[in-house]
Amino acid sequence: MPDQHLPADHVDSMLEAAIAAPSMHNTQPWRFEVAGHVIDLFLDGTRTLPAEDPTGRAMRIAAGAATFNLRCAAAALGYGTWYGLAPYPEQPDLLARIVIEPTSTPDEALRALAEQIPHRHTDRRPSDPTTPLAQPIRVALVHAAYAEGAELTWLGEPEVHTVLDLVLDTDLREIGDWHRRAERAHWVGGDRPTEGIPSTALGPRSASYPAAVRDMATRPADRMRQETTFETHPDLAVLSTDYDQPADQVAAGAALERVLLTATRAGVSASFLNQPLEFDDLRRKVQLLTQRPGHADMIIRFAHSRPGPGTARRQVADFLPAKEQP
Repeated sequence: MPDQHLPADHVDSMLEAAIAAPSMHNTQPWRFEVAGHVIDLFLDGTRTLPAEDPTGRAMRIAAGAATFNLRCAAAALGYGTWYGLAPYPEQPDLLARIVIEPTSTPDEALRALAEQIPHRHTDRRPSDPTTPLAQPIRVALVHAAYAEGAELTWLGEPEVHTVLDLVLDTDLREIGDWHRRAERAHWVGGDRPTEGIPSTALGPRSASYPAAVRDMATRPADRMRQETTFETHPDLAVLSTDYDQPADQVAAGAALERVLLTATRAGVSASFLNQPLEFDDLRRKVQLLTQRPGHADMIIRFAHSRPGPGTARRQVADFLPAKEQP
């Protein structure tokens, strides 16, 4: 390569895009190491969720989403990317290695999606029930998942009701689980200037139960926030992969982010109804609803998008070793 190091401002732009990816409770569970034209993404073991994500599956999905954003930002800067997911079994915390190379033909699809990264946010507000998602949007989101090796399956009315029943099952299991409640309280509610989910991002409470929106509230004031009616026929889809090894979970995260950015470009937002996926037996039931083999990774509720606040992120320097900080 003509240059041994990437320009510092380009590295900052790519990492800023990466850390804008979604993660469970906005824990931002990544760290990066930059060596020449190679960027390694590792799990940050200080940001685990042992009660709600004991196997680290959600962290690996978040890492895949961050990797996809980095690839998009690289394409926007005129680079091509080569990457490996979970490349070394003996290094379980190394989840992606991305090689950045100048190219005369950057990926135009990734460049277009890079423009959507600042606009993507989780929207927990009700959707307009009179305007369901158009079929071309549904097809485009299925194709987006397929492009990253995953399946996106839209659920019919009976399957949606089954998912809501599984949400009720999950909530009943959590009643006596103070570990899960305490862990969520650590990350959700109040003012969150750099991480976690602030009260302002929780959205209104649903007037009915169970609802196709996850109520993340843990604090008394948040539990008393405004109540409203959510759509009775939500647009729900399940994202799944054929296999369930660490690399497959990272790939699921890349597929998730391509789907979310594609949705953002189409004026569609998303929120997540993943409670059943946190229990292995319920996760298997969710996959059965797709009538396909594989492993469910996300339950996504899509809605027509409106401008809204995103959740804050830490500074890029917080994700790098001290020797790599500016």
